[in-house]
Amino acid sequence: MLATMGVGSSSAQQVALQSDRQALQESAKPRNPARKPQVTTAVAATDPVAATSPKPVRKPQAAGKGPYYVDFRARTAASYGHAFVWFGKTSEKKVEVAGLHPAGDVLPYVLGHLMFVPSETGASYGDLDVQYLTASYRVYLSEADARKVFAHIKHLQATSPLWNAETANCTAFIGQIATFMGLKVPFHLKKPEEYVNELKAMNGGRQTAQLAPDQQQ
Repeated sequence: MLATMGVGSSSAQQVALQSDRQALQESAKPRNPARKPQVTTAVAATDPVAATSPKPVRKPQAAGKGPYYVDFRARTAASYGHAFVWFGKTSEKKVEVAGLHPAGDVLPYVLGHLMFVPSETGASYGDLDVQYLTASYRVYLSEADARKVFAHIKHLQATSPLWNAETANCTAFIGQIATFMGLKVPFHLKKPEEYVNELKAMNGGRQTAQLAPDQQQ
């Protein structure tokens, strides 16, 4: 019996030791392991820097400048040059041209220094070419004023059948347009380049024009 008890006691001790080892191993393991932080796209979406990033803003149009314009221009020519106007809408590439010049080639131009000769009032050779430009003075108009000014330009084109170097010439023609717009104008017997530059200087380089109240009605 004693032998049996000794064997039983030894077996019991081994079982107890194994149980203790298992208990120690189990207690050494973390029961509630911490979860790793998860990065989500929501974090980026709530980033205060990203939320307050400035967005591009369209620059407003300069105050006082209308969407329409008349551009008084001068260019080189075989003689002393030519003066004319561009007119149109700033947002469009299309340009209308008006200017008084002799109809035909050299002979009408020569005779026009002695007498009145038939004229043309549209675009002439070189009016649309930047490389010939010698002076420019652009003035902006409101839509309401532009309608009246453009109508006046077309009226001048329709009622200017003759050209003369001293009286009904190109500078006198654009001077009538400038006067209708309320601008001060130089004496018309000047070279086109000088005329346009002086027109700009006399009006202080102002970039806008407004018709008189009686013209606006």
